[in-house]
Amino acid sequence: MKKLKVGILFGGRSGEHEISLLSAASVLQAIDRTKFDVVPIGITKRGEWLTGETATTMLGGDAANPAKFLAPKAASTNGLASLEAQAKGGKLDVIFPVLHGTFGEDGTIQGLLELADIAYVGAGVLGSAVGMDKDVMKRLFRDAKLPICKHVTVMRSLWELSPKKAIAQIEASLKYPMFVKPANLGSSVGISKAHDRKELGPALDEAAKYDRKLVIEQGVGSAKQKAREIECSVLGNDEPLASIPGEIIPCKEFYDYEAKYLMGGTELEIPAKLTKTQIQSVRELAVKAFQAVDGCGLARVDFLMEVGSASKPGKLYVNEINTMPGFTSISMYPKLWAATGVSYKDLISRLIHLALDRHADKMRNQYTR
Repeated sequence: MKKLKVGILFGGRSGEHEISLLSAASVLQAIDRTKFDVVPIGITKRGEWLTGETATTMLGGDAANPAKFLAPKAASTNGLASLEAQAKGGKLDVIFPVLHGTFGEDGTIQGLLELADIAYVGAGVLGSAVGMDKDVMKRLFRDAKLPICKHVTVMRSLWELSPKKAIAQIEASLKYPMFVKPANLGSSVGISKAHDRKELGPALDEAAKYDRKLVIEQGVGSAKQKAREIECSVLGNDEPLASIPGEIIPCKEFYDYEAKYLMGGTELEIPAKLTKTQIQSVRELAVKAFQAVDGCGLARVDFLMEVGSASKPGKLYVNEINTMPGFTSISMYPKLWAATGVSYKDLISRLIHLALDRHADKMRNQYTR
């Protein structure tokens, strides 16, 4: 059987560049080479596209060799390939964009791959874009009648021109503590917890560095009992499945960038200590959240849960969805599937075939009369 040629796309111009390199290195090591011919494709922080050995040097440091630039091929020839490979008639069957954050998980690279008419792993343009935009995401969650935290969206322009009006608008709807986030970013970059008005201003300043829309959320839990952070992985296209849930036990007050990537002590508890009813609720809500944003392939759905008691279980809230979660072998998404019975290698293979299935379904569409 002929092997599929798979492009592993990594790096990118976002603040999550290094995280993408870690994810891609794991995928390149684990992918089933008996089924797939692999083409590494790296994007530098400057936006240069590199292929082959030139690209893999990024995984161990800066690329040292001249770039081999890529360009979208005509739709009739189907693919995105290096100009060298294009001249030799080579083509990619599918691309796995192991890109996190801006310019990789927000619909932009997905739009390029759609123009190139090539299959790719993960959500499409719409699902990626709304999965990145926490404001629009929450509107879709609310429309799907999913339980979400109270929140307010404030434009950066309002905060900068009329800070008193912005704070009044926030405090009229929410109580402290609050979480302040840039609407469009991942890996907890730019997120702060404001316990009072004195902390709210600096939190808004920090979030405003990264986006024009600022999302402020009502904190869940209390000063004595922090909310539990539950996560669930979703896999599939039109009929998605949910993994068993896991729990993040952060080493800090909340699971920010430092707790995720820079500090030791954060624990992953798989499976999460939940009742059968709670597990069922998490899995059902994860699938509904995936469908609400028109997800495809994969996503990790994050929840906040009140601690509660034996007589009064804590309420569960859908916090957000991540359409291209961290994908190292020890990241939460693959670990949850491993605990559910899908190995890391098999997971990669399934995602590639889901991408091909979705592309084949798209090819049934008629675009002209």
